[in-house]
Amino acid sequence: MTLRMRLQADAIGTGMTSQRVRDRLVDRLRENGIRDERVLNAIRTVPRHLFVDEALATRAYEDTALPIGHGQTISQPWVVAKMTEALLENEKLPVKVLEVGTGSGYQAAILAALGLEVHTVERIGELLRTARKRFRQLGMNIRSKHDDGRIGWPENGPFDAIIVTAAAPALVEALTEQLAPGGTLVAPVGGPSSQSLLKLRKDADGVITQQSLAPVVFVPLLSGMID
Repeated sequence: MTLRMRLQADAIGTGMTSQRVRDRLVDRLRENGIRDERVLNAIRTVPRHLFVDEALATRAYEDTALPIGHGQTISQPWVVAKMTEALLENEKLPVKVLEVGTGSGYQAAILAALGLEVHTVERIGELLRTARKRFRQLGMNIRSKHDDGRIGWPENGPFDAIIVTAAAPALVEALTEQLAPGGTLVAPVGGPSSQSLLKLRKDADGVITQQSLAPVVFVPLLSGMID
């Protein structure tokens, strides 16, 4: 069974997890400025209800963040779509992507559904173990590591793209160093009350330029590890 067939089989739902409800979410995302049909198709296909607690499954296709435990959240679908779209805007599609902050695993699953080679790092062991079960359930070959996300995954770098799903007061130098020339990094930057989603490009000479995409609210990017 191919990945797409497996996703489609697992994505079958009823009521508030039905395909019709997911199609309405995609319509809202399109209305709110998401243009990349590859991203919209991934949002439509990946079953978000499998990445939240069963008690919250009926809210999975609302355009809102939801709690996943340990003070963390699964990001709002519009934010997931916007960050993913920003990674794909280069003329050359990224091959190898690093995600910092696995969380529920949903963002990594969206990237994998696009055919990218995904490496993801999570500091909270219990979240990572649950995410790994979901990846296996969906037949996704996503490389994951329990570690401090602020140090990235240097032994597997450099990466064509890096996506950070927690906010730091400033860009983390260790992560920008792992970005390949010509690569893109998307990350929220700021404090608890004011954050901006930034897109960085590193040119062939290593010079970095940045662009602000939108105001956002993310949990903080913390150091250390929790089992």
